[in-house]
Amino acid sequence: MNPNTTSSPTLREIFQDIPFLEFAGDWKTPISSLITDSRRVVPGSVFFAIGGLKTNGESFIEDAIARGASAVVTSSAVGKRFQIACVRVANVRKTLAAVAKNFYKQPEKKLKVLGVTGTNGKTTVSTLVQYLMQQDSSKWGLIGTVRYEIGGRSLPSHRTTPESPEIFGMMAQMVVAGCEGVSMEVSSHAIDQDRVEGLGFTALAFTNLSRDHIDYHHDMEAYFQVKARPFLGECGATPEVAVINIDDPMGCRLAQMLPSDVKLVSFGESPDATVRATDVKLMPGESSFSIIWPGHQGMVRTTLPGHYNVSNVLCALALAYAAGRNLEDLLPAVSSFPGVPGRMERVAPDLPYHVYVDYAHTDDALRNALSMLRKITPGRLLVVFGCGGNRDRGKRPKMTAAVQEMADYAWATADNPRKEAIEDIFEDMKTGVTAPEKITFIPDRRRAISLALDAANEGDCLLIAGKGHETYQEFADVIVPFDDRHVTRELLSLKQCRPT
Repeated sequence: MNPNTTSSPTLREIFQDIPFLEFAGDWKTPISSLITDSRRVVPGSVFFAIGGLKTNGESFIEDAIARGASAVVTSSAVGKRFQIACVRVANVRKTLAAVAKNFYKQPEKKLKVLGVTGTNGKTTVSTLVQYLMQQDSSKWGLIGTVRYEIGGRSLPSHRTTPESPEIFGMMAQMVVAGCEGVSMEVSSHAIDQDRVEGLGFTALAFTNLSRDHIDYHHDMEAYFQVKARPFLGECGATPEVAVINIDDPMGCRLAQMLPSDVKLVSFGESPDATVRATDVKLMPGESSFSIIWPGHQGMVRTTLPGHYNVSNVLCALALAYAAGRNLEDLLPAVSSFPGVPGRMERVAPDLPYHVYVDYAHTDDALRNALSMLRKITPGRLLVVFGCGGNRDRGKRPKMTAAVQEMADYAWATADNPRKEAIEDIFEDMKTGVTAPEKITFIPDRRRAISLALDAANEGDCLLIAGKGHETYQEFADVIVPFDDRHVTRELLSLKQCRPT
């Protein structure tokens, strides 16, 4: 239901100012929900027949009608095939986003919308932005990989950037809850699939670009072009401010491509950055740096470890600056930010060695994480990691090579195998092996973690990488509970019970 009205809008009202190619039926049909999955249709729904990677929504129109759909939106000829209202449009996904904005009374216009895109750092930056923006006691929503926060309500996330009806629906709830704005992650899939079509960002940040999702985008150039689209106005709107990491080569390229009406706030350690870091000091358990922005300078301290988190903190502060906040008021709060679940999260801190769980699942992210841990580890650096099934095969040897280069020993294991045989995933990973004596392949992830814990000695550091906050593993058509943090603590507890 529409949270902003007590009565359902009509089909004509939600299609106001939206182009269509053909219509049959009654424009006065009342509409109660926007649905893309025919199994969720209830009486009063509009069913959007979206063409997908695996299935085509056109095949489920009759099922949607049988379940009580009041209208159908499709890209195929309408005619008089059905006894309900039908709308033919050129692009169903773009139309879905435009209709969702109307259905929920354009809630984004009542909020400051701060977005974060890029390969690495989106979750940390978006969560830190929300934390900083709430320092004046205002309410801010959050849409991201770990959770959705809607004005006091917190929901587990099922997708980094959900479908457009969910985005605008949550924003409408944020408006009702009195939120000033929302901090949100923007994935490349969401951009390519028009989930953020027409969404006007107050400020949109670009963190970096490294190899990921090439199974979907095919090559790095296509991946970059998708990431660039919302900055260039190719998603129906341009951001008021683009916040771009100019330490990243692709960030420099993007900054030079911006339309003239988009203000640039750059960040990084480059002397040309609008918001820049100098005198960076990395220590166990803490990082610090001087921050310089137009007319001001200050000091930042953070418990987020590693050089890449200096960039993440800079990005968050640059976004706050772009949104009009006084950074001098926010700098003290950075040190109290508790971090993000599953992002370099320390497990069982009372051990004589360190154990961290992190979401790193690309070769670049693994290098960053391991480089940081190497600097604070007096002993050996151990790693448990895996590669997802039915995803970019090209990054598997690169991830393995990164681990072989940076770690003293590794256990390669299952991540989310999905419908791919773990043996086939291992074969791809093995082409990146350069030192076979430093790696063991163990199909069972729990067993791999157990062996790594047994091997860890005082002063060592164990990184369990790839899944981070996730609480499941995907096998073919089955999803089973699996949380690296919970499994690690459980194994440690069991090992303490062993007879001596």
